[in-house]
Amino acid sequence: MNTLITVLHVLAAFCLILTVLLQAGKGAAMGSGLGGGSSQTMFGSSGAGNFLTKLTTGIAILFMVTSLTLATFSNQNKSSSVIQGIEESVPENATESKAPPDPFSN
Repeated sequence: MNTLITVLHVLAAFCLILTVLLQAGKGAAMGSGLGGGSSQTMFGSSGAGNFLTKLTTGIAILFMVTSLTLATFSNQNKSSSVIQGIEESVPENATESKAPPDPFSN
């Protein structure tokens, strides 16, 4: 299950990058709005988004859901040490801090 969600997460990230790069920027219409004869207004239309915008939104939602799911799965897994069975013992004298001798004292 964890592997499937990880693969889906990587594919969503790759598709999200591609869809963002395929879209034209908002500033692309500004230059053509001053006499280029474009159908958009100078600062872009505020109407409903086109297909790429809706696709980007859907992929971004999928990316966020898989991110939260993977974070939840990793939090539920019990972490284990690389070195199994070795407990670090602290000597009783280690809690007391010993100051090094002062080299400038007479």
